Amino acid sequence: MAASGDHKGWMGRVLKGWRMGWGRLWRTEAQPNLLSGSQAPLIQRVACQAHVTFPGGRDHSSALCGVACGSQEQIPPDFAENLSKLKILVAQVHAEDLCIAPRETTPKPLKPHLPRVTYMHICDTDGFSLSVFLLQRDARIPLHDHPGMHGVLKVLYGTIRISCMDQLEVGGDQCPGAESQLFQTPLQQEALRPAVFRSQAEYTEASGPCILTPHLDNLHQIEAVDGPAAFLDILAPPYNTDQGRECRYYRVLDPLRPKEASSSASDLPREVWLLETPKDADFWGEEEPYPGPKVLL
Repeated sequence: MAASGDHKGWMGRVLKGWRMGWGRLWRTEAQPNLLSGSQAPLIQRVACQAHVTFPGGRDHSSALCGVACGSQEQIPPDFAENLSKLKILVAQVHAEDLCIAPRETTPKPLKPHLPRVTYMHICDTDGFSLSVFLLQRDARIPLHDHPGMHGVLKVLYGTIRISCMDQLEVGGDQCPGAESQLFQTPLQQEALRPAVFRSQAEYTEASGPCILTPHLDNLHQIEAVDGPAAFLDILAPPYNTDQGRECRYYRVLDPLRPKEASSSASDLPREVWLLETPKDADFWGEEEPYPGPKVLL
C-alpha cells in the first residue's frame, strides 16, 4: 500500500494490457471456482477475493470513496463483508507462501548502489493492484498519499513502523491553529495541507493487516526497523495519473515540539501541517521478478 515513488511506471501500461487480455483469452467458465477454491494457492485466493471486493469500474470506485466518510449512497451492500473476508485471507499470508526468504542487508559502504526498496509485481486489474515491497535495513518509504484509494498491507518478515495521517479540509474547524503561520512563506503557502497525525505503530509477521481508506489513515510513512523487511500490498484502485490518482509526497511541519519528540506515539492523535514536496532524491528502488505462485484472474 505504499507507494515506492513511481512504481506504476515500472509495470508499464502496455504490459499490463497484454497480461489482462491474455488472461481473458485463455480463461474458461470453470476456472474461477478452481482458482478461488480451497486447493488454490493462498495468494491466488487473496487475488480472487480482492477482485470480488474491488471489481473496478468508475461507478464502483466512486461508491467506495463514500464508505469512510459516512455516505451510504450507492455503497455496495456486501462491501464490508467482502473486505472482512479479504482481511482474513491476507492475515494468513507468510513469506514462504510467496517463495520469498528474508534477506540480510549488505553494508552500505560495500554496495552503495543497492536499491533501498525493491518492488515485485504480482497482478493488477482496473480495480486493484497486488504486489510485494522489500525494504533494506533502515529503508524508509516517505510520507505519501493514496487519493481515493483503499489499501491492505501485511508484513511478510521483519518489522516495519507505519505512521498514519489524514488530511483535513482547508479552513475547516479541525485545522491546526495559528502556529501554521510560521510556515506560510510565499514558497510554502500553496503546498501546505492541514492534517491529523493519527497513529504510529510497529507491525511484524504476526500482526494483522494494516488498513487504509480514502478518508482514514490515507497518508502513511513506512520504515524498516532493526533489519530488512517485506510486506504484501493491495491498493484499490491502483495509482493512475490519468484518473487523478497520482502519488504525492509530504513532510511534517511540527514547530512546537522538539525534534526528538516529533514522532512519538504517546501524544497521538494531534494536528500538524504537511508540506507537499518532491520525492526524496535518496529514495529510489528497482523491480525484480515475483518468484511465487502465478496468479490468474
